[in-house]
Amino acid sequence: MMPIFPNSTSPTFLLTGVPGLEWAHVWISIPICCLYLTALSGNTLILFVILTEPSLHEPMYYFLSMLSTTDIGLCISTLVTVLGILWVNAREISFNACLSQMFFIHLFTFMESSVLLAMAFDRFVAISNPLRYVTILTHARIAQIGLAVITRGTVILTPLIILLKQLSFCRSHVLRHSYCFHPDVMKLSCSDTKINSALGLTAITSTAGVDSIFIVLSYLLIIRSVLSIASREERKKAFSTCISHITTVGIFYVPLISLSFVHRFGKHAPPYVPTLIANVYLLMPPVMNPIIYSVKTKQIQKAVLKFVCSKGIHI
Repeated sequence: MMPIFPNSTSPTFLLTGVPGLEWAHVWISIPICCLYLTALSGNTLILFVILTEPSLHEPMYYFLSMLSTTDIGLCISTLVTVLGILWVNAREISFNACLSQMFFIHLFTFMESSVLLAMAFDRFVAISNPLRYVTILTHARIAQIGLAVITRGTVILTPLIILLKQLSFCRSHVLRHSYCFHPDVMKLSCSDTKINSALGLTAITSTAGVDSIFIVLSYLLIIRSVLSIASREERKKAFSTCISHITTVGIFYVPLISLSFVHRFGKHAPPYVPTLIANVYLLMPPVMNPIIYSVKTKQIQKAVLKFVCSKGIHI
C-alpha cells in the first residue's frame, strides 16, 4: 500500500516543463519569455492608453480595459513557475502555494469569460439601440458589472479550493503542467474525488459554458438587428465593430475547451499534447488580444500611435 500524505502535512508538488525535452528547456524559455513580454507590455499599453486618453472613456473601451487587466493577472499568476522550471528547473511548489496559484489562474480565466460576455452585451446595445447606448451602460453600471465579474468568479472558486484542502495525496506528486490546474491536482489525490470532479465540471459549465451560450445568443440578436438596417454601408460598419470581439472569443474558448476535454477524456494522449494545449490556453489570449484590438480598432490604433510618437519625440 502506498503511503498517504494528508493535507495536514502540506505535501509538495512537482511541476512539469515539456516532457521529453528537458534538455532544451533553456532554449524553449526564449520564445516563452518573448510571449510573456509581449502579453504584459501589450496589455499594459492598452490599459494605459484607455485610462489616459479621454476619447476612449466609453463603455466599449472600459470593458476592453477589464479584458487587459484579466490578461495581465493571468500572465503574472503563472510567470514565476513557468520560467522557474525552464531556467533553473525549480519544480517544487508547496500545497498552499499551489492552491493560491490555482485560485488566481481559474479566477482570471472565469473573469475573462465574464468580460467577453459583457463585451458581447455592449456590442448588442450599441448596434440595436445606439441612441440609448450611453444611458444604458453608464459608468455606475459598468462598475457594477466589473464587481459582479470578480464576485462571481470568487464565489464559484472558493468551494473548489476548500474541497481540495480536505483531500489526501499519494506519494506521486508530479503534476502534468508548469502551473497548478484544478483537474491536474485533483487526479493525484488518494481520496474519493467524485464531488470535486462534479463541482469542477459545474464551475466550468456555469461560467464558460453559460457565457458562451449567451455570447452566441447576443450575436444572433446582433445579426437580426444588423439585417434590419437599410443601408449596406451601415450594415458593413456595424459588423466590422464586432470582428475584434468575435476573434477574441474564439482565441479564448477553443484552447479552454480543448484543455478541459484533454484532462477529462484524453487519458491515452501523448504527454506533450496536454502541455502544448496548456501553453496555448495560457499565453495565446493575453498575447493576441492587444494585437487584435490595436490592428482592428482604429481608435485604439490611433491612441497607441499617439502615445508611441509622443514618447519618441521626448527621447
